[in-house]
Amino acid sequence: VQLQASGGGLVPAGGSLRLSCAASGRTFISSIMGWFRQAPGKEREFVAAISWSSSSTYYADSVKGRFTITKDNAKNTLYLQMNSLKPEDTAVYYCAARYSTLDIRSASAYGYWGQGTLVTVSS
Repeated sequence: VQLQASGGGLVPAGGSLRLSCAASGRTFISSIMGWFRQAPGKEREFVAAISWSSSSTYYADSVKGRFTITKDNAKNTLYLQMNSLKPEDTAVYYCAARYSTLDIRSASAYGYWGQGTLVTVSS
């Protein structure tokens, strides 16, 4: 599985960004696709996830109501629409694919990772 994240950048507080993650190399029908983020000096944390087959979505409390995870099956692409951004959202954002049955909010459940894209929110 190859994952290629893009769409990061510098945005003022209150602004919006949309991240994309192009996926290839393996069928995703049985997977959960997720977004994680890692701020400087902090551990990688769960942001959102979506079931490729059922489209069920899962969010961290810190982003619920502001971020939306979606996918385009035809393009094998995952998205993260981020609205009302805050300075504390500043981090490198990673997309990942999970084929295990482990907790979807745990980074260890995901076996495939993209390279990360930097999101910087200025105050």
